Formats: sequence, C-alpha cells, structure tokens
Amino acid sequence: MSGLVTLALTAGEPAGIGPELCLGLAARPRETGIVIVASKALLATRAASMGLDVKLCDWQPGQRPETREGCLSVLSVDGCVSMDAGRLEPANSHYVLETLKTAARGCLDGEFDGMVTAPVHKGVINEARIPFSGHTEFLQELCGVDRVVMMLATDELRVALVTTHLPLKDVSAAITPERITQVTRILAADLRTFFGIERPHILVAGLNPHAGEGGHLGREEIEIIEPTLARLRQEGIRLTGPLPADTLFTPHWLNDADAVLAMYHDQGLPVLKFQGFGRAVNITLGLPIVRTSVDHGTALDLAGTGRADAGSLHTAIRVGAQMARCRKAANQENRP
Repeated sequence: MSGLVTLALTAGEPAGIGPELCLGLAARPRETGIVIVASKALLATRAASMGLDVKLCDWQPGQRPETREGCLSVLSVDGCVSMDAGRLEPANSHYVLETLKTAARGCLDGEFDGMVTAPVHKGVINEARIPFSGHTEFLQELCGVDRVVMMLATDELRVALVTTHLPLKDVSAAITPERITQVTRILAADLRTFFGIERPHILVAGLNPHAGEGGHLGREEIEIIEPTLARLRQEGIRLTGPLPADTLFTPHWLNDADAVLAMYHDQGLPVLKFQGFGRAVNITLGLPIVRTSVDHGTALDLAGTGRADAGSLHTAIRVGAQMARCRKAANQENRP
C-alpha cells in the first residue's frame, strides 16, 4: 500500500489554532501530499504574525502537491473577512463551510484521495444563522448518504457511536432497530474497506447502567438492542453485547476486539479521550470519501501563541493516508 496519496486539509475556524497547525506542517518534509484548503491571505497573515517562514504555493487540480520542507500547497478559498487570532467573527462562517464543500467535492471528483479537517466552531456558525451540528452531519448531507458513523480512534482503541450530537433526553428514542442496523453494517464494512480487517469483532455497549440489569434499569436492551444484534449476527457480523459500559472498556473485553460501538456520545468518547487525547483521530464512516479530523476544538486561547499541540493533526493525516491506501488496494483487488 505504498505510493503518494493526496489529502485536502481544511484549516477550520480562522480565529482558532487550525491555520497555524496547518502552517506547522511545513517544518518538515512530508510523505503524504497535502493541499491546504483555506484563505491564502489568512495563512500568510498568521505566518507573518508568528514569524513563520513558509512558502505558500498555489495548487491546481492535477498538480503534485509540495512535500518539501518550508513549502505548502494551497487551494485558496475567498471570503475570510476577519483574520484575527482568538476573535470569533460570525461573518466568516460562510467561508468556513465553503472550505469544507471545496475539499469534499474535490474528493468526490477524484482530485483528492481524502480530506482532513481542522476544528470549526459550531457556536459561531449557528450565530450566523446557519444550522450546523458538526462536520459529520454536514458531510453526510453534502455527500447525499442516508447514514454516517462517527468513530474516534487511537492506535489501541476504536469507538464508534450509534447517536452523536443529541441532547441526552433524546437518546433513548433514537436507539431504534433501524439505526443500530445501519450503523453496525457501516462500521463492519468500513473496518474491512479502510482498515483491512477481514472479519472485525465489535463490542456493543448497552444503553442503561449494567446494560439494563435484566430489565430492572431499562428495557431498551431486551426490546431493541439484543434482538437487533441477533439479526445482525445472522448476517455474519461478529458482535458481542450488549455489555455494561462501565466494564466493557477493560482489557478482558478489549484485547479481543477491533472496535466498540457505544450508544451515545458521552458514553464512549470520554474513555477514548482519557486514553489518548491529543493523539486520537475523528473518522467519519459511511461516506463515499475518506474523512478524518483532529480530536480537539478550536482552542481560541492558544491561537497565535505557537503553543498548540499538533499531535492529533499528524495522527489524522497519518490515518487518513492509511485509509486512502487501504481503499485503493481493496479497489485494485476487486477489479476484474
């Protein structure tokens, strides 16, 4: 699975640390081709304010991206009206979303092998009166797919979610046989396609404490989760559960698992982020494109200081490139 792959990297919220994390990539040569999708003026302004000597090269489709130290390829997007580090500006929201559209469309058109996203600020986008719940849902709509799956991963642990950005009071109603079935099928299929795991073993968490305690602490496990998992096992998917979430994340279970499927956001992600914050990657499964992201937010207080940790971005790029290569290899094997 060798060879150069090209990833689009969106710089995220202009006031946050995304632009400088992107600029930091120029500090060393790169094995993966990276095209920064952002305002070239924003990148130049941030570089100048931080005393960074980076050559920003305009990129055109079909060109080989710069991989030399000190140079970055940029696909410039207009519309960034405020470039001040640490100061949010709602008027930048349309520009931020345009960078995502540009990168995603480039992936769909075959110009890029995948996309990596630096953090955006959901609050300021909504302040601009643009409904936005996150990258995952935005890319789902843009790519026209019925269901996507959010999965965060470190080298040791993968956690996917049945529900994502929902208020806790709405989670139970969203745990339906249809949703569990769709999410599980996507997770199993993409673990094969993007990670080369021929028959992945997935641990499934229950919704309630102690996985419902035999119905005494909730009946979702008995009435919804268990029957759905039984049907999925008949399709050949290796599933264990539903398991109590408070003991699932232990070596006894994890040593023989390829991924964990949690029922809701804060059931699975606190464990993963405690285990690997700063070196984890956010992955969107179920898309027709490769998409990875950092595991942190915009960090407005660090923007422009040079103290932001780029570890998660490097992980997102490395995993995105691995996924792209794995998919290329799978496509070549499936060709007649």
